[in-house]
Amino acid sequence: MKVTVYSCREFDEKELFIRYGKELGIELVLCPDAPCMENVELARGSGCIDILTSKMTEELLGAFKERGVRYLVTRTIGYDHIDREAAKRLGITVANAPYGPHGVADYAVMLILMSIRKMKRIMERTNIQDYTLKGIQGRELKDMTVGVIGTGRIGRTVIRNLSGFGCRLLAYDLFENEEVKNNAEYVTLEEIWKQADIITLHAPLTESSYHMIGKDTIDRMKNGVVIVNTARGGLIDSQALIEGIEAGKVGAAGLDVVENEFELYYYDRKSDVLSNRELAVLRGFPNVTVTHHMAFYTDECVKTVVRDSLTGCRLFAEGRENPWEVA
Repeated sequence: MKVTVYSCREFDEKELFIRYGKELGIELVLCPDAPCMENVELARGSGCIDILTSKMTEELLGAFKERGVRYLVTRTIGYDHIDREAAKRLGITVANAPYGPHGVADYAVMLILMSIRKMKRIMERTNIQDYTLKGIQGRELKDMTVGVIGTGRIGRTVIRNLSGFGCRLLAYDLFENEEVKNNAEYVTLEEIWKQADIITLHAPLTESSYHMIGKDTIDRMKNGVVIVNTARGGLIDSQALIEGIEAGKVGAAGLDVVENEFELYYYDRKSDVLSNRELAVLRGFPNVTVTHHMAFYTDECVKTVVRDSLTGCRLFAEGRENPWEVA
């Protein structure tokens, strides 16, 4: 069988793809670029394509279908960048490649600590040899209430990690988990808005969760609330967040994801004029830490998603049960 791999990174993925391809008996076409109409022909003869976070529109999916593609796997947990309804109509099976929860969970806790200890300002001062203390007094987690939205694998790991800090933990999910109840109390979203000093997002992006944090919800939050997002940018209305920061309602934010990040991450754009105005504004605030959708990025994660994405292709080709199929 043959698989065409798009967005294959030379420095960390290529060697792993070659290794696991040999182990699984898969012929590979490795392309460093994201899938697009200009390189869709590379997939001719491949029943499967392996992608990252590129937008997969109905038009693009149709072009792959014409080249014989029947299976699409994304080397990510989320798959909101794929038009799944179009894929279903076209007869293309969609799968993901979940990685372990610890990398993102660790990163979320790091962003929480950086936010409440004003680390961005501390580092900026240290870089210019400004060793004054005014304006960088922090808070301690033991005195704070943390609201965790989404208690899947990552959310549960965040809760376990935070339980050692002595903070009060609130949780929200459509489906409650018994393990979570050992360390956190399930409450309504409204109670999280009202009670949490820190809100950390670990929910999928769906029609119902889109802009779950917006002007109305920010208005109902505690003054000085800290918002951390390592899930999906669309969970937060960027303009509402900016207004909340400017008004002092939001005390700090730690953002590994932002709205409209497609075609931005993971490219060298330092010489480009970017159209994402909200990102530019958010990056300029002294109390906002922005990173480039890399909370997942650990050695264990890269190995896992390469291996499992190819394993899923093999299972599909053999007609065997595939735990990673999502549509």
